[in-house]
Formats: sequence, structure tokens, C-alpha cells
Amino acid sequence: MHVSLATSAGRADRPNEDFVGAVPGAVTLLDGAGIPGAESLCSHGVAWYTRRLGGALLGHLSRGDGKDLTAILATAIAEIAGEHGETCNIADPGSPQATVAIVRAHQGRVDWLLLADSFLVLDQTDADPQVITDEREVTARRECSASLAGVAQGTPEYDSVLAGCVTALRARRNRPGGYWIAKDDPRAAWEAVTGSRFLTDLNGVALLSNGASRIVSPYGRTDWPGVRDVLRASGPAAVIARVRQAEAQAAADAGAPIPDDATVVHWDLARDARLALA
Repeated sequence: MHVSLATSAGRADRPNEDFVGAVPGAVTLLDGAGIPGAESLCSHGVAWYTRRLGGALLGHLSRGDGKDLTAILATAIAEIAGEHGETCNIADPGSPQATVAIVRAHQGRVDWLLLADSFLVLDQTDADPQVITDEREVTARRECSASLAGVAQGTPEYDSVLAGCVTALRARRNRPGGYWIAKDDPRAAWEAVTGSRFLTDLNGVALLSNGASRIVSPYGRTDWPGVRDVLRASGPAAVIARVRQAEAQAAADAGAPIPDDATVVHWDLARDARLALA
């Protein structure tokens, strides 16, 4: 199993809230979220949550028993909720949470699960890459922020409307008609985007956190076939380096995105197949 990975904190003064790891036959990537400085809700923090949930997922995936990925995620969410549910206000919308992406090879197929807005890139043997993500959070965010159109930034009216948008968005988290993320409720796992392909259809797979996907949008440094090519030639660290370059160049622009944690993992399935035949 040939897997390469890279991760980079968005800010030097804050811990990296992404998590990435692999066990034989499976990889997982988590992108943590929550309200910064919300220690009154959870003393552990977002980085703790992603590492604990990611570790639990790897533990279950390492069994190699082919258990349904949604069931694995549901079990892991319940386990971590049990670890801090009595000491932290995990039901609050701002408590630690994370996107989850899992890819597993089992019985000649590649299975995947996506919960919230990380990206899966399937390097197909006979076509351009297929890119899969869970778009529901992005859609909910776009709908909630529509009321900001035409309101001048920096005004009391803008701040008031923005606060209402944030409240409305949180109210749609882990609710029908909204979007789903790993947090305190195991039932969110059953809302994940899942799929499967034959191993022979793919040269490889990659997972990118939202921060790493910025190489395509909004920065436009390459397209998804270009991401595949960079991964093949130079690996995940090269993708993140291009994101950081784009962020540095955009830093002086008003409204430029704040640098985010960025993580990429690339699984070279074609190399695995060649080694198996050697």
C-alpha cells in the first residue's frame, strides 16, 4: 500500500485542526471546525476532537472486516461523544465537530464516505478525474448569506445581518434540509455521501481538506486534472505549497480568504497493483 500525505497548519499561532492517517487498506481525513475560543463549551478543543475521532476511525478500519463505512463512522462518533459528553456541552452548535472522508479497498472495490465539504479525487484509468464532495454545507452557507447582497461591509447593518446568517446556518447543522457533520449525534453518519468503484477502474485516489482544495477554487492555480498531475509527479506537499503561494500573493487583497489548515493524502493504487504482480 503506497500512501503519501502532507498537512500544514493555516496559522502558526493555532494548532492544526485537520487529521490524516492510514492503515492497511484504508485512509481517512478529517477537517475540524468549531467556534475558536469556545472553551466554555468544550475544554478539549477542535484539534483534540479530530485526533480522537480520526484515531477511533483508524482503529475500526484496521480490523479489515468490511463493515459498512457509515456504521463505522456512527460507532466512532458515539465513542468520542461518550468520552467528553459528561464534561462538555457537546450539543451546542459551536462545540467541536469535523468533516470526515474515508476511502477503503476491500474485495476488489474502492469504497468511500464523505461527510461535509472535503474532496475525493478518483484518478480514473480511462477518463479525467472524478471529483466528489458533499455540497450541502456550501449550499446552506450560500443560501444563508444571500441576505448580505447589497449591504455595505463595515456597517452596523452588515454586522447585524451577518450575525443572523451565522445563527441561521448553525440552526441547519445536522438537520433535515440542512447539512451534516460529525459532532455529537451518530445519526449524522447515515447522511454521508457514499459510493464504490472497482479497483481496476482507478489508478489512484486522493483526499483533500477544504483548505487544500483552494488550489482549484477560489485561487484557480490549476484544475482537477492538474491536481492529479501534481500528485503523480510531486506528491501532496507540492499541492499545499501552491496553495500557500496563492494565499501569500492574495494576502493584500480585501476579502481574501484567511489561510486555512490544508491536508492532502494520495493513495497510488496503480503502484500497489504493480507491486502485487512483481
